[in-house]
Amino acid sequence: MPDSSSIVSKVWNYAHVLKNAGVGYGDYVEQITYLLFLKLADEMTELGFDNPIPQKFAWFELSSKSGDDLEIHYRHTLDTLGKEPGLVGIIFRKAQNKISNPSDLQRVIKMIADEDWSGMDVDIKGTIYEGLLEKTASSSDKGAGQYFTPRPLIRAIVDVMVPNPGQVIGDPACGTGGFLLAAHDFISDNNKLNKPQVEHLKTEALRGTDIVPGVVSLCAMNLYLHGIQSQFVEIQTGKKDKKGKPIVETIEIPPVDRADALAQPSGKKFDMILANPPFGKKGGYTIVGDDGKISTEKQEYERDEFWATTSNKQLNFLQHIVSELKIGGSAAVVLPDNVLFEGGAGETIRRELLKRCNVHTLLRLPTGLFYAQGVKANVLFFERKAASEKPWTKDLWIYDLRTNQHFTLKTKPLSTKDLVDFIKVYQPGKPAKRKETDHFKKFTYEQIVARDKANLDIFWLKDESLEDTENLPPPAELAAEIIESLEVALEEFRGVEDALATTED
Repeated sequence: MPDSSSIVSKVWNYAHVLKNAGVGYGDYVEQITYLLFLKLADEMTELGFDNPIPQKFAWFELSSKSGDDLEIHYRHTLDTLGKEPGLVGIIFRKAQNKISNPSDLQRVIKMIADEDWSGMDVDIKGTIYEGLLEKTASSSDKGAGQYFTPRPLIRAIVDVMVPNPGQVIGDPACGTGGFLLAAHDFISDNNKLNKPQVEHLKTEALRGTDIVPGVVSLCAMNLYLHGIQSQFVEIQTGKKDKKGKPIVETIEIPPVDRADALAQPSGKKFDMILANPPFGKKGGYTIVGDDGKISTEKQEYERDEFWATTSNKQLNFLQHIVSELKIGGSAAVVLPDNVLFEGGAGETIRRELLKRCNVHTLLRLPTGLFYAQGVKANVLFFERKAASEKPWTKDLWIYDLRTNQHFTLKTKPLSTKDLVDFIKVYQPGKPAKRKETDHFKKFTYEQIVARDKANLDIFWLKDESLEDTENLPPPAELAAEIIESLEVALEEFRGVEDALATTED
């Protein structure tokens, strides 16, 4: 049987052919998702499992057609399956055929038909699909890139968070499922699981949400190929049959769902949340009036459990994540720099977070890790605590992986070895053993809250690039930094304007 890398190469090589026919890399991986699920469902049926696909739209019906009949049947299949309940409906929701040429579509179907997917180990199937997602993320069109967190970073975060069997782990901005899968692999690789623990890990331990339908489909397929399935729960309907017996209904709870996570509480509480919420400073709508004038309306989320109302997405995600944790639950969240220093609602949220949670670690990430140019990001680690008159944060340890570090997506990507020192000094599960190093410093709660606006944007290493003009960041990165600074300044002015308007009212 060919290894995963050769299958990835085979599948990806055909992506280049379709690219010339007008099918983007992201669209191609979506079509692979739909066709691969149909093929797998068909193979699993041969092994004695139930086929979740209605017989009329099963793989053998599709693969037996050609020409215009194939294209028409494929479109009808996608449309019908998108209306199915459960995992099938999530994978095919709003699915459209992007390979309009029947001969191209037939070649892709044959390529998938040539492999025995159900005979592959779960790890192999998962590696193949992850490989496709990663190639899509790094391709010239954005594809899944904006939803893709570098895997070495994800693995390092999971290594220090140490998820355990029996825990429920969530990601309210799950993208293609990187954090959830890394948590799954960590639990599986580092524990000798009994049968109930294996079943829990497969059906109950992982829960993801994302607002973008296409991305949710990719995530659902990614989880499915790694052996992660829906949970089926029997519930009492409150009705009785003719014999007087209670009628029980079975409902399907998929591991991932499409929803606006910020709109309302999920109704669940998590032991652990791992997330990289979407970058992009503000949420809002553009409105064109009857007179043709264009105006913008901020999208703010007012929730009782939030400490402040703001249109800043990242600040809202931070508040949401705190509210979704169980008491004693832990989180690791990727956040842009503005969350560390923004005034107004930002300051309110930081001060409340430091008081109500144990905010113990901040990892300052280098630029060049994400597909948005010049993004400056961090990973904030904290634990939710019970109500207390005294602040829960005692010391915040900051690791500087940014100063004098230069990474790029293609020529010098972040690797696992770049994070080895961080994992070592973090001392997972043994915070009392932490010691300061050149890159790892401790700041007390009193020091932090005494800073202007409880600013967490702290550095101490000398930036050599400031003295070496030949090694300045690329122009696009500098431009992105300038734009971000201007946006923060403008937001500060808007805050003053809103405050003055409120005073006048």
